[in-house]
Amino acid sequence: MSYNSTPPPRHRIPGWLARNRLGVAVGVAAVLVIAAGGIYLGNGAPQSEPSSAANALDYQLSPAGQPASPGVAASTPATPSASATPSPGATPSTAAAPKAPATGWIPVDRAAWKAQADAYRALKVDPVPAGVGNLPEFRADCQYSHRLPDDPIVAPGLPGASHMHSFVGNKAVDANTVAGDLTKFTATSCKPVQDHSAYWVPTLYDNATGKPVETTGFRVYYRSLAKNSTGQMPMPNGLRMISGDAKKKKPTPRGATGQFYCAFYGPGDLDGIARSTNGNWPICGGDATLHFMMQFPDCWDGKHLDSPNHKDHVAYGSGNSCPTSHPVRIPAITFDIQYPAKGTPAGYYLSSDKEGKSASSMHGDAFVMWDVNTMNKRTRNCVQGRRTCDNYGYQK
Repeated sequence: MSYNSTPPPRHRIPGWLARNRLGVAVGVAAVLVIAAGGIYLGNGAPQSEPSSAANALDYQLSPAGQPASPGVAASTPATPSASATPSPGATPSTAAAPKAPATGWIPVDRAAWKAQADAYRALKVDPVPAGVGNLPEFRADCQYSHRLPDDPIVAPGLPGASHMHSFVGNKAVDANTVAGDLTKFTATSCKPVQDHSAYWVPTLYDNATGKPVETTGFRVYYRSLAKNSTGQMPMPNGLRMISGDAKKKKPTPRGATGQFYCAFYGPGDLDGIARSTNGNWPICGGDATLHFMMQFPDCWDGKHLDSPNHKDHVAYGSGNSCPTSHPVRIPAITFDIQYPAKGTPAGYYLSSDKEGKSASSMHGDAFVMWDVNTMNKRTRNCVQGRRTCDNYGYQK
């Protein structure tokens, strides 16, 4: 089954999903967030104080028009520009050494974000054809691109400093990639091609052979997690996010939150018909194969494209609200990853936890970069308009 084909019906929800979503809006999470499987929530609990719709639409400018961030100069470049230095791994030219990628608190380019927000507000919703569903989402369907021990978010400018990662999306990504590279080198393993983003996860290995097991389908949803779309805004280009915890080392037995699960489009046991010898990995029956899902935050502070821990600039909303510290409602990214493996007694391990051989260190990175018009139109029609869309628009 390929995610580049016409999407089949969604598979069932693991039982532990109903206990997820940070204890709020459980029914909404089950229906609107994912009807396709489990979700790994990798961030902290949301703040309880809601924001108003006006805050969600604000540009978040300080009185002086400068980013109010700790220790960040307002002139720090944060979004793609024509003068951005390309990644040396993405071009045959090595004549000039690249500038070290920025890290820490990275402010959004105010002018670029204001222009995108103004264009978004000016858009009208396209007419909706008959038969279109009401799941507020659009998506990119991706295939495996390449594997490197690099992480341009956590270890920018440091080739080989990370555990092994499996990349999908932008084919030019390496440790030196900066936001501008994603718009200059746009070859992608995703559809639509207007998605220039890079997405990556730790590489999965077969414990018996030591060989990597690469995804055969990597679907990236952009969706609403709430009951309404009040204050919904598009993704800003250059946003970086991480879901999950690469340092988490806990067993993932049957029924555990954050485990790999078995899925096919029909009845079956999501926890597997058996488990690996260490109990951390399912063994799938019938036509089912290993899957994993993880969900990213849906609220943004409106000021920063990244933060020192790559999480503090975003947050999970509560119910229909974003916290006042992160008032801008953005589409929630969700990874739905399929692997061509059914499970074995020997089990598997992730590059982030070869010794523990559990799934608890599973995590994902998203470095967002879309054609701005496409991102705006998809968000307006599908997420704010609360209509089901595929890679190219309304899903008929």
